[in-house]
Amino acid sequence: MLIEIKNLTKDYLMGEVKVPALKGIDLKIKKNEYVAIMGPSGSGKSTLMNILGCLDTPTSGQYLFNKMDVSQLNDDELSAMRNREIGFIFQSFNLLPRMSSLHNVEMPLIYAGVNKYERRKQSVKALERVGLAERMMHKPAELSGGQRQRVAVARALVTNPGILLADEPTGALDSKTGLEIMQLFDELHHEGNTIILITHEKEIAEYAHRTILLKDGMIFSDLQKNLNSKIEKQTP
Repeated sequence: MLIEIKNLTKDYLMGEVKVPALKGIDLKIKKNEYVAIMGPSGSGKSTLMNILGCLDTPTSGQYLFNKMDVSQLNDDELSAMRNREIGFIFQSFNLLPRMSSLHNVEMPLIYAGVNKYERRKQSVKALERVGLAERMMHKPAELSGGQRQRVAVARALVTNPGILLADEPTGALDSKTGLEIMQLFDELHHEGNTIILITHEKEIAEYAHRTILLKDGMIFSDLQKNLNSKIEKQTP
């Protein structure tokens, strides 16, 4: 099992008031699954995403990644885990504006201490994979929105992470370009990548093979796509 979450809770303090964001989540995700996590504002999906991405720690419960207890790691260990095992793809691309596409893709490898020759080789390969071989030296301002998101995907892929965690990856794109990015995700999944997609759009969630709906900090439903139909796996 790639990801296993057991009775996970997360509370936030608003002044002296404790506000629960997650209320005892149990979740398993296998390697090479394609999962969409949905939910209205305040449902806990952003909190769950931050914990899955090692950007936040739970109040209680357990988060196992490849049998490693992530919930017990300190900040430095979480940072190393993020860089090594998680490829992030954000709605706003989060590219460095003064750097070329190639340099943007190289950044995770620089943080990981990979030598210049090897990181250049891996970064070129990642950009070729997303169809940007001829745009490597272009800066973000010289690229279209779809091309910038492809650079972000290449950056997420370059460390060969355990999961690709995409937060509203088509939110800043027009519908045609968004479709192209989702088709790229389909290809990446078929190549063996595990993809976790955070979205509020049903049309985007339809690309995933499994859809988890959060409501009031709990899993409300977990739907597994079976060929052309969906089978409801659990409903509290």
